[in-house]
Amino acid sequence: MGIGQGAGRDHLKKSMTMPEAFAAYEAVRARLPDVTRDAPCRALPDLDAIADEVDTFLLDAFGVLNIGETAIDGVPKRVARLQKAGKRVLVVSNAAGFPHAMLLKKYARLGYDFAPDDVITSRKAVLAGLAAAPDLHWGLMANPDFGRVDLDGLNVSFLEDDPAAYEAAEGFVLMGSAVWTESRQAMLEAALRARPRPVYVGNPDIVAPREQGFSTEPGSFAHRLADATGVAPQFYGKPFGNIFDLAFAHLGGIDPARTVMVGDSLHTDILGGQAAGIKTALIADYGFFAGHDVQPRIAASGIAPDFILKRP
Repeated sequence: MGIGQGAGRDHLKKSMTMPEAFAAYEAVRARLPDVTRDAPCRALPDLDAIADEVDTFLLDAFGVLNIGETAIDGVPKRVARLQKAGKRVLVVSNAAGFPHAMLLKKYARLGYDFAPDDVITSRKAVLAGLAAAPDLHWGLMANPDFGRVDLDGLNVSFLEDDPAAYEAAEGFVLMGSAVWTESRQAMLEAALRARPRPVYVGNPDIVAPREQGFSTEPGSFAHRLADATGVAPQFYGKPFGNIFDLAFAHLGGIDPARTVMVGDSLHTDILGGQAAGIKTALIADYGFFAGHDVQPRIAASGIAPDFILKRP
C-alpha cells in the first residue's frame, strides 16, 4: 500500500471495515493480475526470521514501515540491521500522492535511512507512463497544496470544483485522493460518459490503513468510474508489473528465489510480488489485517504468500 495522505474532506468519510475492503478487492479481480502459483504460507515472527533466505527486501510502506504518521515499533532498527548486514532494502510503495522529496523526509523523520533511488513508488511508475504517452492536457486528481513538484514537462490542471476543467482535459491522472470529493467524482464520471478519454491511475490501492480506520485511495475511485463509464483505467503500481520493472531495473540483477516483497495486502503486495516472480511475505498483525485472521482471506482469495509474518 501507499504511505497515506492525511484526512481530506471525504478521505476518511464512511471508512470501510477490513471485510468490506477485502470484498472490494475481490470484486475487481478481473482487473488485477492472475494468481500464478500456490505458496507454503510459512508462519514466522518477523523479517529477521527470513534474513538467511533473502538477499533483497522490497518493503511496502503502510503496514510494514509505518501506520499513518507513526513508525511501527522496532522496525526502523530492524531495517537498519538488514542494511548493515549487506541486504538490499528498497521501499516499493503505492505512494503516488506525495512528491519524492517529501516521502524521503517522512521516512527520515520516522527513523529510516533510505537512499533516494531506493524508494520506488507508483508515482515514479505513472510518471514514466506519462512520459511515454501522447502529449495531452491532463486533468489531475491530486492535492494542489503539494504544487507541481515532479510534474515538470507535463501539461496538467488540478481537478477541483469547476466542471470546465473536466470538459477541457484530454485525459485524466489519478494520483492522490486526500482532497477528492463525491461531487468531483460525479463530475469526472459525467465527463467520461460524455467523452471517453484515457485514465492513468498512479495508486491502485482501494484503501490504506491509518490510525483511525481505512482511507479511501485512488484505486477505489478508478474502479468506480470504470464500472460507471466503461473506460478501462491504466494502473501503475502494485500489483501491476510496471512498478516492479522499475525496482528490478534499479537493482540491476537479482535472484528471484532470494528476493521478497513484504506487505500487508494480499491483493496488492502479495499478488504483485507473485506476478513479478519473487517470494512474498504477508504481515499479519499490522496494517490491512490487524486484528483479523488472515487464513480465511488467503483461502477465499487463493492468494497465498510464501511467508506469514506476525510483524515486520
